[in-house]
Amino acid sequence: MIEKIKALCVKYKEVLLYLIFGVLTTAVNYIIFTVCVLWFPVDVYVSNIIAWIGAVLFAYFTNRSIVFASAAKGAKELFREIVAFYGARVFSLLVETALMFVFIDLLHINEFITKLILQVVVIVLNYIFSKFLIFRKKKTVTEPAADDEQSSSAEMPSEEE
Repeated sequence: MIEKIKALCVKYKEVLLYLIFGVLTTAVNYIIFTVCVLWFPVDVYVSNIIAWIGAVLFAYFTNRSIVFASAAKGAKELFREIVAFYGARVFSLLVETALMFVFIDLLHINEFITKLILQVVVIVLNYIFSKFLIFRKKKTVTEPAADDEQSSSAEMPSEEE
C-alpha cells in the first residue's frame, strides 16, 4: 500500500506541489486581504489588488524554483517567463475581480466567502497557464530507434504489395 502511495506521489509530484504551493499562495492572498479589510480602512477591491501582488510574488518564486523547476536561462528567456507569468496572473486577477463584483455587489454574498470560493477558480486557471504556457517543458526531437523504423515498416504494406 505504501509503495502504491509513493508511486502516485512520484507520478503526480508536480500537481501535488502545485496544490501545496497553491494553498500556501491562497493563504498569503487571503491573509493580506483580511488584514487590509479588517485592520486598515481599505476598500475590498484595493485590498484584493494588494493581496494579489503579495501572492503573485510568492507564487512566481515557488512555481519557478520548486513546482515546475524552470530551466529558463539568460535574460531573454527569464524575461519571457516573467512577462508570461505576470500576464497570466493579471488575467486571472481580472476574472477574480469581475466575479467578486458579481458575487459581492450584485448577489450580496459575503466578501470573505466569495474570496475563498474564487481562489479555487484562480488556482485552476493559474495551473493551466503555468503548466501549458509559462513553464512548459521544451520538447526534444529524437531520432526513432532502428527497431522502431523496422517495426513500422513491417506493419505498413509496401507499395509493391
